[in-house]
Amino acid sequence: MGELVAGVDIATANVRVQVHDQAGAVVAAASRPLPQPVRSSGGRSEQDASAWWPAVRDCLAECTAALGARSSEITSLAISATSGTVVAVDGNGDPLGPALMYDDRRAETEARTAVEVGAPRWERTGITPSAGSGLARIGWLARHLPEGTALVCHTPDVIARKLVGRPVATDTSHALKSGYDAVAGEWATEVFDALEVPSRLLPEVVRPTAVLGVVDATAAAETGLPQGCEVRAGMTDGCAGQLACGAVDVGQFVTVLGTTLVLKGVSKELVHDPAGAVYSHLHPDGVWLPGGAANIGGSALSDVDTAELAGLDEAATERGPASVVNYPLRGEGERFPFLARQATRFVLGTPEDRVDEYRSRLEGVAFCERLALERVAELGAPAAGPVRTAGGGARSLAWCQIRASILDRPVLRVQGAGTALGAALLAASGSIHPDLSTAAAAMVPEGELVEPVRSEVSPLDASYQRFLAELRTRGWLAA
Repeated sequence: MGELVAGVDIATANVRVQVHDQAGAVVAAASRPLPQPVRSSGGRSEQDASAWWPAVRDCLAECTAALGARSSEITSLAISATSGTVVAVDGNGDPLGPALMYDDRRAETEARTAVEVGAPRWERTGITPSAGSGLARIGWLARHLPEGTALVCHTPDVIARKLVGRPVATDTSHALKSGYDAVAGEWATEVFDALEVPSRLLPEVVRPTAVLGVVDATAAAETGLPQGCEVRAGMTDGCAGQLACGAVDVGQFVTVLGTTLVLKGVSKELVHDPAGAVYSHLHPDGVWLPGGAANIGGSALSDVDTAELAGLDEAATERGPASVVNYPLRGEGERFPFLARQATRFVLGTPEDRVDEYRSRLEGVAFCERLALERVAELGAPAAGPVRTAGGGARSLAWCQIRASILDRPVLRVQGAGTALGAALLAASGSIHPDLSTAAAAMVPEGELVEPVRSEVSPLDASYQRFLAELRTRGWLAA
């Protein structure tokens, strides 16, 4: 039995592969760039899907070369990628054209059909199809199929097939927004029939961590992986990032603070959100992963020179709670933790100076994080213990302290959490560790606990209540 696992992360701009040991240490890593998506008018967003396999193959070969004889210890791997990216492939699994990326939005007609025909199903599952969903893109592809199309695949399906040498199942996570009903355990056949999508184009669906096959002789020769290495079903990049922070058991939540604020957690029961802002992936063990993505986030600081951030953080910490309430949204419209297409930035009061205004931005994003946690708790999925955090915003200790004080609970900064580690955890579950919880306990970094500043909890709560009152006054939040 080997002692290593590999996680493959296929992002928009690059591929990254990490090989981890049983304790989570990275023993080899490699990355390769991918061609930038071609985006144009009409919502088109496409990428050369034929570039995926060479990039993954070369990353794996670099890792196994670095490991030398120890590469034979790689027991399994799993693949994570962007959600809802799809491509038509031929009988050999080779892409027949560009992939329709996760942000391709030309399938508006197909989305409307999907919403109408599948309304009872979507009400039950909490998934609302849109022009940005994989389901709509599959419907669009069905009307523009290249000759010789055998299947419509998600990104990981293309790579897994190259590794095992035959067609593979897709996982419930990547299939969720592509028309798979995780509650009933079936494709939304009535919707695909209405979209005139032949059933032969849709793959079998399995839960993450399921064994899809083993690396065959051809792939072993190309990558250096041991023949017989298991290829296990992965999850989307967002879910893999959640797992990499250690949020794998019921009650555990993570906030990824990048350009936007993304909240994900684990709940025993499926969360039903009448507004549709919260949706749930299926956990490998059968529980649920509720979450949502906001438009607000680190973008609130996009106009601040990065060279100034450290100094402003220090000054904001010394200053204490801001004198104003700031909702620092860039652009227009919010989708989580409240839905308001007309939402725009507002500031209640006049900041004393630049530091006061800067601090108020940090607080404003944290107010949305607290509202998100409260909203998910109201829907039946309360958070327990510290809130884990990752992403660029988590690197700021000042911001984490502000967030902890506003949430009135510790924030756990997890360094090194990323999609490739999340994929490696899925690979380890059932191979070198008995299950996902055990794998996470052994392999996820311990993290740094940031406690609330007790003297700031009360004044920040008062500002948060002003924030909520203003949202209600503007009609963005129900009374």
